[in-house]
Amino acid sequence: MELTPVRQYFADTPMTIKENISLKDFTTFKIGGNARFFCKASSEDELLEAIGFSKKHKVPFFILGGGSNILVPDAGFPGLVIKMELKGVVYEEGEKTTKAIVQAGENWDGFVADTVSRGLYGLENLSSIPGTVGAAPVQNIGAYGTEVKNTVESVYALDLKKDEFVTLSNAECRFDYRDSLFKKEKGRYVILSVTFVLSREKSLNHSYKDLTEYFGRKHISKPTLAQVRDAVVEIRKGKFPDLTHVGTAGSFFKNPVVSVKKAEELVSKYPEIITYSVNSKFTKIPLAWILDHVCGFKGKQKGSVGVYKNQALVLVNHGGAKAVDVIALAQEMLESVYEKTGIEIEPEVEYVEVGE
Repeated sequence: MELTPVRQYFADTPMTIKENISLKDFTTFKIGGNARFFCKASSEDELLEAIGFSKKHKVPFFILGGGSNILVPDAGFPGLVIKMELKGVVYEEGEKTTKAIVQAGENWDGFVADTVSRGLYGLENLSSIPGTVGAAPVQNIGAYGTEVKNTVESVYALDLKKDEFVTLSNAECRFDYRDSLFKKEKGRYVILSVTFVLSREKSLNHSYKDLTEYFGRKHISKPTLAQVRDAVVEIRKGKFPDLTHVGTAGSFFKNPVVSVKKAEELVSKYPEIITYSVNSKFTKIPLAWILDHVCGFKGKQKGSVGVYKNQALVLVNHGGAKAVDVIALAQEMLESVYEKTGIEIEPEVEYVEVGE
């Protein structure tokens, strides 16, 4: 009996390789064409096998986590998509801190919830962020005055350039605002696990405006660890759409960081804007405010794609949207911001390149 094309192609691997799998079913945007080939890696051996096969047969590969911060093209991906499924969490207690060694395929918010239930401080402000643990250091995820870099001790990864496993320290990860070594050298590393150092001593950060207002309304002056997590979950629920009903990748653009002089010009022109000092030279601008109050994008809809009614940074798929529709709206927003403010903004969402 003659082998089917996919069986011919993958006849020399025991892994289960599927063909022409819709990627929109694996992304929170619910957008994207098919992966030519698709597999799940639940161990280091399976990951190496999949990558090795990709190299041997000269097809590109793409590592997929929770699919929460990506936009897949309508043409899909012409190579092998490897769904990261490495699971497991190990806690190691020190004198005042606890280390958590977490596999890349673990659900991020599930892990955060577990740390809060154990009385561990450090990740509570990053609650309710969709995705997997392996993606957290790539993006250096941040929310409500906290960035993941503050708790990452090291990242264990496969260095494809050196063809070896490496452990990268926090400093070696070169974390920056929504940036890291893993974005600067895109495609070089595959993250397998992340080690976090969390405190067992009370250390809460609820000075961020949204949290301060939330606890003020609740008349809570000294919130507990669990209360901070609950507050973040509730606030995010009001700002972001329900992923079970609406497709989205969350905040589509980064908040721009500009010179102090540029920030002063904006404040002079728009006195209501609230800026955030980064240091003596740079200031962070709340892009959602500009998109809403200056450019008028909040709640705007173009066909099946739109800007979320509660948060101007969030683009949504109202059903049946295509990647080209999202890109067109994002480009319109980018050009409008530049025209009205002179600020160049950039996407936070990763475009999956067909040629990767």
